[in-house]
Amino acid sequence: MLGAMLKRLLATADSFPLTIVRLGLGIAMFPHGAQKMMGWFGGAGFSGTMGFFEHQGIPAAFAFLAIAAEFFGALGLILGFLSRIAAFGVLCVMVVAVYMIHGANGFFMNWAGTQKGEGFEYHLLAIAMALAVMIGGAGAFSADRAAAR
Repeated sequence: MLGAMLKRLLATADSFPLTIVRLGLGIAMFPHGAQKMMGWFGGAGFSGTMGFFEHQGIPAAFAFLAIAAEFFGALGLILGFLSRIAAFGVLCVMVVAVYMIHGANGFFMNWAGTQKGEGFEYHLLAIAMALAVMIGGAGAFSADRAAAR
């Protein structure tokens, strides 16, 4: 039974378009996750991000899951390893970000500098890409496809 579930989780078509979506999402998410986990790209690193999230009222367990989903989810997507799980983690982070942070700022980005923060159009793109990977799988050139054979 567990083997059948794992096989369904890893199953994917030899699809180059799915590969492009998976890699695009993973590459776009990696700097965000690396900021939070490693302190790269001007980020606060793990302890700084945990403190920031907790200061915002986010419980430590959820803060940890968000950091892990962004960092390890991005790596999983780039490698095509457990891609559906990685995409689900990214989807959850993006939905929460829209709900808690960006939703109040409106849909579109703040080009004119007239609003408090940025919009959530980026998040909608990430959610759509994550859904494509969750439904279709990792596509060609993925660890999932190699393991499913």
